[in-house]
Amino acid sequence: MAEERRVRVLIADDEPMVRAGVRAILATAADLEIVAEAGDGREAVELVRRHRPDVAVLDIRMPEVNGIEAAALIRDAAPGTRAVMLTTFGEDDYILQALGGGASGFLIKSGEPEELVAGVRAVADGAAYLSPKVAARVVAHLAASGAGTVAGRRTSARERVEALTVREREVLSYLGAGFSNGQIARRLRVVEGTVKAHVSSVLARLGVDNRAAAAVVAHEAGVVPPGPAAPRQ
Repeated sequence: MAEERRVRVLIADDEPMVRAGVRAILATAADLEIVAEAGDGREAVELVRRHRPDVAVLDIRMPEVNGIEAAALIRDAAPGTRAVMLTTFGEDDYILQALGGGASGFLIKSGEPEELVAGVRAVADGAAYLSPKVAARVVAHLAASGAGTVAGRRTSARERVEALTVREREVLSYLGAGFSNGQIARRLRVVEGTVKAHVSSVLARLGVDNRAAAAVVAHEAGVVPPGPAAPRQ
């Protein structure tokens, strides 16, 4: 029997107690391995170059080089490493910057421990993971910043989603819930290549650049399937 793949993780936060908490939570999952820890964004980039982890869990606010800047540098230095951003309430502008910069996951520090584990796993599997609380805040913040009212954005999102095929809407709902291509393929009983083609079509037809942005549209349109996101199989 083949040994289960272990996801190699780097943690970066300038608060030692936060790093310890994240480490303790991730250590409860046998398939997650902490390979390095950093106290700032610059150190995180250096350690990613050295260890090439699958996922970098980055605090958005760090001195000198913040999490958003670190994620961009990591993307250039190690394209195989995907970034999960840790945020607190009141950092919506940072979340929007990270979303535009292509971060793969967004989690709230005060969220449930299970959500951190699920988010890291989902991102490692190639999915986007958007905490429902983060998604709601992004939608509200876009409205407050002049990007339309919440009701208006939801109406617009529904109209964009209605232009998708039935199968594309189904795929979008799973993107919003943080499922990887493989997980979607198993649920739809199709090959993974077919899901990849559907995802590309969904992104193009919605006019978004990445899965996380598509997840925001899914939340706005209310098409996210109920239940926990991205269960491990």
